Amino acid sequence: MIPAIVRPLALLTFAFAANHALAADTPAPPALPTVEISVESSRSAPNDLFRAQVYAEATDANPGEVARKVNTIVTQAIQTARSVPAVKVRSAGNSTYPVYGKTGRSIEAWRMRSTLALESSDAAALSELLGKLQQSMAVAGLSANPSPDTWKKIEDETIADAIGAFEARARLVAGSLKKKWKIKHLSINTGGMQPKQAMPYARAAAMMAEASPPPAPIEAGDSPVSVNVSGQIELIE
Repeated sequence: MIPAIVRPLALLTFAFAANHALAADTPAPPALPTVEISVESSRSAPNDLFRAQVYAEATDANPGEVARKVNTIVTQAIQTARSVPAVKVRSAGNSTYPVYGKTGRSIEAWRMRSTLALESSDAAALSELLGKLQQSMAVAGLSANPSPDTWKKIEDETIADAIGAFEARARLVAGSLKKKWKIKHLSINTGGMQPKQAMPYARAAAMMAEASPPPAPIEAGDSPVSVNVSGQIELIE
């Protein structure tokens, strides 16, 4: 005979074991039918941030003289750039290397290049400044892209568009099958920002031959922003 003080525990253990065995024998509910859906949305982001690189280069048999020539040009260029508040300027690298003769054994001269990086959200101000700097320097590159804030704003709007398109496609599929639906999982993929080349280097270098180069042409344009939303929905009775 089981003592009275132990009986409730024994009955509870038996009940748990019985329920566990019953649950093990109960088949799992069938998986709901699913549908894979993928949509893409895109918008255009205005290119409102402009970057350029200008450089001064000189060659001389005397390394001290070549440094003097380049440093003089760059110092004047920095002063000119600082007079334009809408444009940010910073040093972007210096390099000096030997120029060898035909035999490749003796150094005939030294060549130095110094580069400045310019950035502005004012295309007109940067264009005018480049025109002035091209009297003594060459443009190594010029690009136009959306600013980070502009890109984020347009990307967020594109994500909302893509999610809306996903929901519309899900309603269409489920409605055609006369089913209700719910999202099982969702994946959002965004593309990175691709720099846009506004003016090729060859044209910029050729402009140095002019006595008074005009402002450098800048065509801002737009950059595409694309978002892909893919996922799976479950169809419900």
